[in-house]
Amino acid sequence: MSQFINGKLADGSTSETVDVIDPSNGKTIRTITLAGSDDVKQAVQAARDAFPAWSRATPGERSAVLTKFAALMEERAEEFAQLESRQAGKPIRLTREFDVPGTIDNIAFYAGAARNLEGKATGEYSPDHTSSIRREAIGVIGSISPWNYPLQMAAWKILPAVAAGNTIVLKPAEITPLTSLLFAEVATEAGVPDGVINVLTGRGSTIGAELLRHPDVDMLSFTGSTSVGRTVLDAAATTAKRVHLELGGKAPFVVFDDADLEAAIHGAVAGSLINTGQDCTAATRAIVHRSLYEKFIEGVADLYAKVKLGPTADPATDLGPLVSRKHQETVAGMVDRARGYARVIGGGIPEGDLAGGSYYRPTLVADATPDSEIFRDEVFGPVLAVTPFDTDDEAIELANDTPYGLAASAWTKDVYRALRATREIRAGAVWVNDHIPIISEMPHGGFKQSGFGKDMSTYSFDEYTVVKHVMFDLTGQQAKEWHRTIFTLEG
Repeated sequence: MSQFINGKLADGSTSETVDVIDPSNGKTIRTITLAGSDDVKQAVQAARDAFPAWSRATPGERSAVLTKFAALMEERAEEFAQLESRQAGKPIRLTREFDVPGTIDNIAFYAGAARNLEGKATGEYSPDHTSSIRREAIGVIGSISPWNYPLQMAAWKILPAVAAGNTIVLKPAEITPLTSLLFAEVATEAGVPDGVINVLTGRGSTIGAELLRHPDVDMLSFTGSTSVGRTVLDAAATTAKRVHLELGGKAPFVVFDDADLEAAIHGAVAGSLINTGQDCTAATRAIVHRSLYEKFIEGVADLYAKVKLGPTADPATDLGPLVSRKHQETVAGMVDRARGYARVIGGGIPEGDLAGGSYYRPTLVADATPDSEIFRDEVFGPVLAVTPFDTDDEAIELANDTPYGLAASAWTKDVYRALRATREIRAGAVWVNDHIPIISEMPHGGFKQSGFGKDMSTYSFDEYTVVKHVMFDLTGQQAKEWHRTIFTLEG
């Protein structure tokens, strides 16, 4: 079963199939039938039919369902951890300690946030009128989530939308749809009405395109590459759809001369290798003061060499495979090209027991010039490019010298330097003396070509609600007065 429509699992209506493959060993987990146009029509209609009742449910009613949902997810946490680990090639320790607990916390957060969805207080902005602001659900949301965090990104799309009273049709990546389908099942078991959450497994060129064109889809939320994001924007313009985009990143990791070097080295390793580097907020560009440069490279290279690659089911494994052989080839190609212009330390495709999976060793690319491919373009793998700087002005300039602006970090003991960095680095999140921590209460979203709009936090409700102005005449006479003022009326 590869689709979840109107509260029920079903197969896709096409004859096209895709194998969901475990990237750690290349073995097929499940073969699924992809969705087609008929499935899109059914799912959108189910969401449209469910919208009136769900949008009129009280905040307390929606909150109660989400609270039960969080409890059921807690009960089935190990099932989700195992399934996410297998389909996405994540070490089981990561899914147990990060992906699944983070998703459960996100559900619990929105269970509370659903009860605090407010407009603006009533006010008299005209002598004879009173005004108020209603914040209302938009309608049917079409969402497209990526393969790097299948469960968490499904939650980031679904939860704020349904907590605000919308209904949703989610298209997960066709190579990693299994936890999104299970997520929708458990939500329905918790009491989310049929049709509120629908999941279609299909290709972006068909299902995503149809969701963009469909007149009954009121908004499209997309997480993925910047190049595809531009296509989404172009297509959405034809129906004037509201759009939310979370796109690529090339996060700078700025190490000033007064930084705690040991902390920065450990932060760089964790920040660059999280999820095997397949994270748009991962540390990918280390910009290091020249006085610390070689020691930083030596320290990171030493820790990289100690990182344990292994089977994803082994709790001792630090680093899992890349998502696919195709992506492994892409990462390897970028690193191989960098050998012609930079100092490459580590890296390479392992042999032996790991040869059956799409693994790639942690890679440090030192002396990467700011205009080089490895320093400017997304690698989306366990690769950290490093370049030196001499002055604070140069560090800030290098940090901002990118079309992306999703995340960044600054490493310093000087509060004034930290304040300057957080003010002047153009990114949606700037961490100080840490890299990549996220929490449900704080927003996630970018500047520049990293997109616009926010996931998580109550700020996400700005994406999934529309503001309505309501005005009352307090005298019962204002219509007559306006007519006399604007028109000359006889009789």
